[in-house]
Amino acid sequence: MQPLTETDIRASFVNSTKGEAKRLVLPKDLADQPWHDLDFLGWRDPAAPQRAYVVTSVGGSATGVALRLADSSTGQRRRNMCAVCLTTHSGDGVSLMTARKAGRSGQQGNSVGTYLCSDLACSAYVRGLRSAGPGARLQESLSVEDLVERMMGRLRAFIDSVTRDT
Repeated sequence: MQPLTETDIRASFVNSTKGEAKRLVLPKDLADQPWHDLDFLGWRDPAAPQRAYVVTSVGGSATGVALRLADSSTGQRRRNMCAVCLTTHSGDGVSLMTARKAGRSGQQGNSVGTYLCSDLACSAYVRGLRSAGPGARLQESLSVEDLVERMMGRLRAFIDSVTRDT
């Protein structure tokens, strides 16, 4: 992923107003991100833990989506799989994250959701740079490049569902 500036990130959000994008808290270590190992930039808001953000390149330009984490106070300790990178986590390692739809549909209160790694470190899990524990990733014969391509296809499909007007 190409390094992004604060201006690039704030201008990229498709489901936020300009005021919301201006007020969102960016990662403090933005300049120190391992850009060469990232396929998308994802982070949680430290001041509001139920908020998260994802920015990636779609069609050659940065596209960002603001997310909300669903309440996960079910009390059950299950293993869940991230719908983007297909990593399995136990406990709170995977969260249902919802995004307000872009445009008029979002103004009417419509949203879409998907299950994502709670730490939004999907790129690190796919590349083997981070482990979610034994059995968290299935053994596959795909190359890392193919795993990344599949992950990004799934993320782009989710972002498309946010921007699609249906």
